[in-house]
Formats: sequence, structure tokens, C-alpha cells
Amino acid sequence: MDMLRGEQIAAADLTDWRKLAQGLHARYVVDDFGTGARFVVAVGEAGDALGHHPRVSIGTGHVDLELVSDDAIYRDDEGTEHVVEWVTQQDVDLARRITEIAADHRLTADPASVSEIELGLDTTRSATIAPVWAALLTGSAASQGRGSPSDEIRDATRRVPNLWFGDADQPGAPSRRFHVEVYVAAEVAEQRIAAALAAGGTLVDDSDSPGLTVIADQDGNTGVVCVDVSAAKDRSPDRPDTP
Repeated sequence: MDMLRGEQIAAADLTDWRKLAQGLHARYVVDDFGTGARFVVAVGEAGDALGHHPRVSIGTGHVDLELVSDDAIYRDDEGTEHVVEWVTQQDVDLARRITEIAADHRLTADPASVSEIELGLDTTRSATIAPVWAALLTGSAASQGRGSPSDEIRDATRRVPNLWFGDADQPGAPSRRFHVEVYVAAEVAEQRIAAALAAGGTLVDDSDSPGLTVIADQDGNTGVVCVDVSAAKDRSPDRPDTP
């Protein structure tokens, strides 16, 4: 099934859901664990009917869900097809059904609170170093390039954040090559950035804002606030969809 582009996801108008990194994310507020468990059972039954299921986490006062297809088809600029982890129509269909189930259970969505963490490592030799990180992070060589046309490390069981490799300026250094990427809903990005700056952070680069805003702590370590503006209902200029 073809992956959906950002404008297609935005057109679906999934009010309870936000596109972060590869998937659709939702949080529903629950009064207690039992309420959350009953909701998850109903979601599971809906997933059985569609042959597709979300990733689910039940916490204190909330149920978090992520929808992503493991077999989405991505076509690169040369027309070559790649099997990737990304949003497809089946995710949109199940998201709509889950929204209906949540309404039946009288649950309130809290889309502004969803978040996704990924790690970035700048390097000129991703193919060389990726096997080391695959072994360290997941213990499995299969996690290198899993669900991605790149060398990105993705653990099938989601025990650890994804690790992707960016381009270093030159082979020689910088000494700090790791950074944290924090995917948030578009409506809270400005608040998240302001909070980090008020806490002593420094704005390093907002040239790609609101899609990407780089902030450094007092020791120079960097984090990036990321917003998938291409999939937001009210979006400012589109960024490319990259699995």
C-alpha cells in the first residue's frame, strides 16, 4: 500500500491525531486503568476487523496510540520502490474508527500532548558505523535499515528510540555529533521552544522553523524541536516527506 504524503494526511482531517516522525499519534485521557483497558479491548476488536493494529501504551490517566504501516511503499526520485514504515490509508481508516470508539467511551483526546523522540548522529560513514549501533541498541543486525531506505536503526519492538544518521560537514569532527529530536504537535512547538529558552537554552538555528528549530543547552549539546508541517491541517510551507 502506498505511503501517504503530508497533504493527503492533512486532508484526512484527523482531529484527534497528529503526524509525528513516521506515524500517527493520539492520546486519550482516562479516569483509571480499567477504563483504559476497556478502551484498548474495543480498539483491538476494531483492529481485528481491519487486519491492522496500533501500538498502544497505557499510563496513569491516559492511553497513547501510534498508527504506522510496516509495509508502506515509497518511490524515490528514480522511481525505485522501497518498503518503509509510514502512514498509509489503512492507518487513516483505523484512526477514524478509533476516534469513533473513543467518543462511544466518552473519552477526551489530548492531541497537543503527543510526542516522539529520535536520536540523530552526524557522520560521513553511516554504512560503516551503523552495524555497531544496531548491535549496541537492539542486538540485531536486522534493525539497520529496517523500515527505511537509509541506514537508520529502528528496533522492531520499540524498546529504544530510532537512531538516524545525518551528514557531517567534514570527516574531521565536531566533537558533539549526537543530538536529540523531539517531535511535537504543531500547536505546542512555540511553547516548547520558549520553555527551553527560558530554562537557559540558546537558539542555534530557526531557518527551517516551524519544521525544525535547533536549541543548545549551556554545554553546547543540541536538541531539535520537530513539527511535521506538511501533515498539519493548517500548515506553513510544506516540507518533503522522508521515510
